Amino acid sequence: MTASMYRSIINLSLPIFIGQIAVMANGVIDTVMAGRVSAVDQAAVGIGMSVFFSVFVPLMGVLLAVPPIIAQHYGARDDLAVGEDVRQGFWLTLILAPIVFLLLYFPDPFLYISQLKPEVEAKTLDYLRWTAWGSIAQFMFRLFYGFTTAISQPRSVMLLSVFALALKVPLNFVFMYGYFGFTAMGGVGCAVATTVAVWITVAIAAFIVWWNPNYQRFGIFNRWSWPIWQHQWQLWKLGLPMGLTFLIDVTSFTFMALFVARLGTTTAAAHGIATNLGAAAYMLPMSISVAVSVLIGQAIGAGDGRAARRVGLVGYRVAIACGFAVAALIVLSSSAISRFYTNDVNVQTLATQLLMLVAVYHVFDAVLAVGINGLRGYKNAVVPMIVCGVCLWGVGLGGGYVLGLQGGIGGNRPLGAPGFWYAAIVSYGLAGMILVAYFNYVSRAHLRKTAKTGSAIFAAQQP
Repeated sequence: MTASMYRSIINLSLPIFIGQIAVMANGVIDTVMAGRVSAVDQAAVGIGMSVFFSVFVPLMGVLLAVPPIIAQHYGARDDLAVGEDVRQGFWLTLILAPIVFLLLYFPDPFLYISQLKPEVEAKTLDYLRWTAWGSIAQFMFRLFYGFTTAISQPRSVMLLSVFALALKVPLNFVFMYGYFGFTAMGGVGCAVATTVAVWITVAIAAFIVWWNPNYQRFGIFNRWSWPIWQHQWQLWKLGLPMGLTFLIDVTSFTFMALFVARLGTTTAAAHGIATNLGAAAYMLPMSISVAVSVLIGQAIGAGDGRAARRVGLVGYRVAIACGFAVAALIVLSSSAISRFYTNDVNVQTLATQLLMLVAVYHVFDAVLAVGINGLRGYKNAVVPMIVCGVCLWGVGLGGGYVLGLQGGIGGNRPLGAPGFWYAAIVSYGLAGMILVAYFNYVSRAHLRKTAKTGSAIFAAQQP
């Protein structure tokens, strides 16, 4: 059975990983294409994306309460309940999406904090307002993502994500440079292209759910459902700590970047390279951890506590093995990576040093990702939120401030940017170890409540 668990985790995580890479590629393409227009356009796109992710990711985290619930009902073979889960998730999107829309359409507080030059502020405002019109579709697609992943059908999301990427490039040319009679909008055209692409993608996703027999069985469009307040409360009770956990993670790195910026342009640029590569590397353990969460939820729904626990333990092994492999790759190619990002020798030197620390950090990040998502499979999100808050904000950000800017205990010389990464390694390592222990406690406690000792779920539900 352990071998089938390895296959299930890999088969489920691989298309998720490819889909996430396609999503990340959108941001890279926008940044590169905007840079060919002007520095002002590139700055506006970069700032606009930062504001969008700061607003979107925490609220999107609330919506991630839907997949564990669907996975458990799917494991229990309750197709009607799965359909109702999706409908109730749709109502949740109608609550969350308008909040994001308003924050993006009226982003004055963010722009005030940034103190931008007038020409950059004007383009950033236009970028965010066009992005706002696509935010509702972004939430709908995340609901589709959660639904299809929870029923072990991630290839649909992968194919649609790749399709959206292929659609995005020509749309960027049309709206950025003014082809086919359209007005050239520069960097703002990136947001227009994204909005058009995501609405087309969501329309295709809705058609797939309506037409494909793999989804018809759940009867999502067979009946109309008003919000069921007990169900909505369950979603918010699980989703709110998830969203707060994302907020903690995002803001810890946001404030780290702001503190590092005090150390000068060279240090800030090197730190930007390190964080960018760290975010890209995270896509692999994130995909593995999502697969673990789904398979745990399905096993729990099937009443198999033993399988749920083993999935988590196998997931840790896969994530750690992949984490060490990626870390080794970063170490061996750190100099080449630095040269790829910049021609500045000083930035290259510091970035290479920071990438060595990113390699160590990545292993602990992989462990923490499985810990957080594995517990979500058990519908347990409050403890991970508290652990991440104390470790990432307290030990990581607070410790980084002391080591990087204050000089640490005893008044030693400040370590600069490496000090922040040392603290991040300790904070993620500590949080990961705590959640490993807590996962062991939760999975054992759940196992004692179940009498089933075997499992056919991994043989019967290969994605």
